[in-house]
Amino acid sequence: MSIKLHHLRVGRSVFMAWLLEELGLDYDLDIYERNEMGRAPPELAKVHPLGKSPVLEIDGEVFAESGAIAMHLVEEHNPHGRFTPPAEGQARGEWLQWLHYSEGSAFVPLLMKLLLSRTEDPKPMLISMFAQAEVDLHLGYIRDQLGSNDYILGSEMTLPDFGNGYIAHMADRLELLGDYPTIKAYAERLSSREAFKRAWEKTGG
Repeated sequence: MSIKLHHLRVGRSVFMAWLLEELGLDYDLDIYERNEMGRAPPELAKVHPLGKSPVLEIDGEVFAESGAIAMHLVEEHNPHGRFTPPAEGQARGEWLQWLHYSEGSAFVPLLMKLLLSRTEDPKPMLISMFAQAEVDLHLGYIRDQLGSNDYILGSEMTLPDFGNGYIAHMADRLELLGDYPTIKAYAERLSSREAFKRAWEKTGG
């Protein structure tokens, strides 16, 4: 089996490299640098029409969208049977909700804050107020879900921790976690894993 990860630096695809490391899968890397606008270079659009990352090639078949890639890997290419979803019932529904939450509801407010950080003062007031309210809403939601647990669904790490770990790390980079020490500790807990360190070193972050 041949696996290639197309990694756009300073983005969520490092978390896909981390998943590959945790699963013990061998993979090759194509690394892309962002342009002055923070966007992917045109070469990435030759791999997938959206020109986004991560994109994964498995034996020449192209997969996009982090949640879909992650599900495919744990269901089809998982030699040790790690991070598989619950078989049925409420636990499976909660697992799926948190798997897709990071790319759905959680990401846009952080993206707005990122773009605002690159905007000259004075910031547009309406957008700034909306973004901050949404960030507070979602960080509070994650904080409450974590509670005193180490991971998003309890004491054991699950597949949803990869995407939600990305959200926590992005919020930390944007210096938004001053009032959310448990989320900051969660981000640090994930990044201390040996598989994460290997992924970070290989991808360059």
